[in-house]
Amino acid sequence: MSFEPLRGYWRNSAGADLIAALLVSLLLVPQALAYAQLAGLPAVAGLYASILPLAVYALLGGSAGVALALGPVAILSLMTAAALQPLAPPGSAAYLAAAALLTLLVGLFLLAMSLLRLGVLANFLSHPVIAGFVSGSAILIAASQLGHLLGIRGSGQSLPDLLPSLAAQLEQIHLPTLWLGLASVAFLLGLRLLRRYLPVRLGGWLVRLGALLLVLLGILASVLLDLEALGVRVVGTVAAGLPSLSLPPADLTLLHQLWPAALLIALVGFVESVSIAQSLEARRRRSVNPDRELRGQAGANLAAALTGGFPVAASFSRSALALETPVATPRVGLWVAALMLGAALGLAPLLQHLPQAVLAATILVAILGLIDLRTLRRTWRYSRQDGVAQLVTLLGVLFHGVETGILLGVALSLLLFLWRTSRPHIAVVGLLPGTEHFRNIERFDTLESRTVLSLRVDESLYFPNARYLEERIAELVAQRPQARYLVLQCSGVNLIDASALDSLETIAARLASAGLQLHLSEVKGPVMDRLKRSDFLERFGGQVFVSQYQALTALDPQLLETGTER
Repeated sequence: MSFEPLRGYWRNSAGADLIAALLVSLLLVPQALAYAQLAGLPAVAGLYASILPLAVYALLGGSAGVALALGPVAILSLMTAAALQPLAPPGSAAYLAAAALLTLLVGLFLLAMSLLRLGVLANFLSHPVIAGFVSGSAILIAASQLGHLLGIRGSGQSLPDLLPSLAAQLEQIHLPTLWLGLASVAFLLGLRLLRRYLPVRLGGWLVRLGALLLVLLGILASVLLDLEALGVRVVGTVAAGLPSLSLPPADLTLLHQLWPAALLIALVGFVESVSIAQSLEARRRRSVNPDRELRGQAGANLAAALTGGFPVAASFSRSALALETPVATPRVGLWVAALMLGAALGLAPLLQHLPQAVLAATILVAILGLIDLRTLRRTWRYSRQDGVAQLVTLLGVLFHGVETGILLGVALSLLLFLWRTSRPHIAVVGLLPGTEHFRNIERFDTLESRTVLSLRVDESLYFPNARYLEERIAELVAQRPQARYLVLQCSGVNLIDASALDSLETIAARLASAGLQLHLSEVKGPVMDRLKRSDFLERFGGQVFVSQYQALTALDPQLLETGTER
């Protein structure tokens, strides 16, 4: 990122950055505490993950025009818990060490992707898969917090494990915890309802600061009413001061167990952050450099690993809040880091009295907006294949866990893509009367030559569809015994790979044996460049026409002169 002279910064932008940082910090404090609990870590780990990682990203991040707010987020916290809970009891020393190693691996994966310029890998997570993953994860997060609200301990990383675990303990519900949890949820939802009757700006601030206000009220109630003595679980003892910089211990067995989860967390966090950056940068008509964004994400996660945090990514709510200050710069992250440092030092003595049910309520209400089943219905209407991928991802997350769910979604998306492109749309096209344009004869009234068979292929030609191209052309040629030429219109072909090139040679030879000549038209420049590297153009015996109209002019001029089929 580019730095303006320090004197000019203090004069023009420092005040706006400080205001934006203060707003972000007021939202970040309760979220950091809650998401640390969701990840199975001490609440203060959320504060640690919001200090050095934010400062590092502010210096390395790719969003040059927008103050992208990094830190703990719900989805990555859930994925962290899913990866670590089978390995060690939450909160134990082994769990903390595994969390640090997982975060280090996430940072290293992101760094490797940055060095290799693999930002394009994010494209393999399609929007339907991400939507299904987010909705499924949000439902799973909500279910995982029910135990904290009821005062019991549920376990499991999927609904079939979690819900029976909770149901078996219903007789042990702790009523004081239940009433506190319900009151906390009602408080946050009440603020959202109250927002409708207040001025827009005031209502917005009330909702944003509601979680922080609830945390402070929860600490106050815990101290004044001695809720811990009534059996209400609280955060407990919080280590004073800040963590020392240290690398997690290298454990080859643990590395082998964690690397698949780390790769998924890296990809999901990167996709989420880039999507947020692109959305916010579009307001200022700027673009996002994915590879530079990878570098910033890598640095932030490596910093989190060194300071006792856990995987971090961008938050849309916090980033959008920073953007409300129009002249805020990416240096907002440095100010937020400084404010979170003060919060870690000042709040640590008070956090031990914070009830876990209060944090569960903030998580529960915060993730309600992530559950969007209407998207599934809209996707299903538009594309059954994408709808299936989204539904499978959602159900996979709910019934088999977050890692299995997203892997199922990605695998199914790729399989559906291969299936869809393995049977490309191949249309017989004819000339629109009075024009030089060719359209599908089944959709338009066109002039069709009896001697020239014009086919348009609406897909790139590569190994999954090469054999289908041969079979389809053979069928269409058999239906037109008077045809003497076949012109393949390649306006929709962006690639012809080696398998498809062999198929074209086979098609040309079969057509020649049947008394037909193959020609090509409207071949794109990059495709033509590849064809010139082979001897196909010399061997297939036909021509490559600039346009389909030119091909028809050369091969059946009488049709154009008379305007009637012959």
